[in-house]
Amino acid sequence: MNKNIIGSRLREMRESSCLYQRQVADYLGVTQQTYSRYETGELQPSLSVMELLSGFYGTSVDFLIGFTDEKTPHKRRRTV
Repeated sequence: MNKNIIGSRLREMRESSCLYQRQVADYLGVTQQTYSRYETGELQPSLSVMELLSGFYGTSVDFLIGFTDEKTPHKRRRTV
């Protein structure tokens, strides 16, 4: 997996949503610097951050990490 695919996808999703890094960082509860480091690939977001971002952008973690090019998330199976 290309290490910076995550950063590229995060930037793509943020820009297509017409958002600033600060806005996404505020949503995540991190600094703008930290979010910028996610986009540049200097820092890899945790799984919990990836889950928040996938929900925020209405996509899947699989898309954000480059496992698929399909932005639309699959329906989740309910577990009991």
